[in-house]
Amino acid sequence: MPAHNARRWWVLATVVAAQFIYGCDAFIVNVAIPTIARELAASEAQIEAVVAVYFIGYATLVITGGRLGDVFGVRNVFVAGVLGFALTSLWCGLARSGTELVIARFAQGSSAALMVPQVLATLHVLFNDDARRRAFGIYGIVLGLAGASGFAIGGLLLQTDLFGIGWRSVFIVNVPVCLAIAAAAWWLVPSVRRNPGARFDGLGAFMIFLALLGLIGPLLFGRDLDWSPWIWMAAAAGAGIVVLFLTHQRRLAARGGMPLIDLALLHNAVFVRGLGAVFCFFLANLSFYLAMTLYAQNALQIPPLAAGVLFLPAAFAFVVAAPHSAARVRQRGMLVLIEGCGVQIAGLIALVWSVMALAVPPASLLALGLMIFGYGQGMVMAQLSSAVLSTVAVEAAGGAAGVYATLTQGANAVGVAAVGAIYFSVKAADSATSALIASLAAIGLAVVACAILLGRMRQAAMRPAPGRVS
Repeated sequence: MPAHNARRWWVLATVVAAQFIYGCDAFIVNVAIPTIARELAASEAQIEAVVAVYFIGYATLVITGGRLGDVFGVRNVFVAGVLGFALTSLWCGLARSGTELVIARFAQGSSAALMVPQVLATLHVLFNDDARRRAFGIYGIVLGLAGASGFAIGGLLLQTDLFGIGWRSVFIVNVPVCLAIAAAAWWLVPSVRRNPGARFDGLGAFMIFLALLGLIGPLLFGRDLDWSPWIWMAAAAGAGIVVLFLTHQRRLAARGGMPLIDLALLHNAVFVRGLGAVFCFFLANLSFYLAMTLYAQNALQIPPLAAGVLFLPAAFAFVVAAPHSAARVRQRGMLVLIEGCGVQIAGLIALVWSVMALAVPPASLLALGLMIFGYGQGMVMAQLSSAVLSTVAVEAAGGAAGVYATLTQGANAVGVAAVGAIYFSVKAADSATSALIASLAAIGLAVVACAILLGRMRQAAMRPAPGRVS
């Protein structure tokens, strides 16, 4: 499709709508979690898993999803992913037990891994002129608004009890929206096969899946199983599979194949330290909202709609912070990201003070702390991917972006599992207030670690880096 064709803006609207649905579903379930737990009699581990496995499924297949778009065409794989997301959303909405919902959520995240990589691929192809900045600006705004909308839509659907189906509506509402997106995409999105002769590494994708389950599963289900010895064996097996995966990738590259990860990237000190910062940042991302949602709805008995509204200031602060951060990065560089971590810490301190000083902190005071934290998140997230990927050569950019996407979603899953385990353990031993304080303390440590790694990344970027990929 020619770059000057006005039809591309309709393509942009279509593909970012799919990105919006994926992001919205990452947050919408947080508002519904307490209700889901009651109606399905779900265990605490299942509550965490409903959130975490969405990201595990996505992380497992996101690189493969991008490769499938190269082989079979962006439009074909995108439409398949959107239709898969519709079917798996319906499955989530019809789930009859906590276990079934966990499995359906994994399938939902996996289907998203087919559609989401095609969004950036489509933007990259269609907007190769002066309109590129505007197109990616729209894409960034949609990412931020997805979080705000997820909380608000989730609370509204639960409050109004659409069609009398309760929490199930937060999933089933995706079905007509996805069908409309799929129909529009089939008509509008160009079918381009960038690399039809390429092969994708199915064994590598399966190994990532096993490794993630082995490493994150014990955090999710360890308490329910009294930390039996085989739980620790599963964690050790997950770590072992990571080693085997790296060996497999090295051998595949030596045979001239197409590995999921370009291991040469691991010699780039800036990139590796940046990945560490990325992991810590996203570990504190969704886990923060899970802990705050559990506290707001279960401890403070805030109804779903009011709970959704409570998080709106944080989401909108995120949207405001993103362009501010972009403008300041041009002048101050990576220091802006480190400052953003400091703003997040200030928000966490405000929230801890609120719940320690007042037995029942008012929603307005909590919203202020959430807003500060959200602004800090926006300062960091808006420029984090650009900073981490900036030192990677063009020919390695696709592989590096895949590693980045896999790590972010894996870190989200680890954070939900780890912070969820802290919250429920401390709550059982003491109180919901102590559980929230302990959870926010753990999140704060992750943010501090992110700031330290960003500082080390900045130091590495300021000196010659002979190991940099080129």
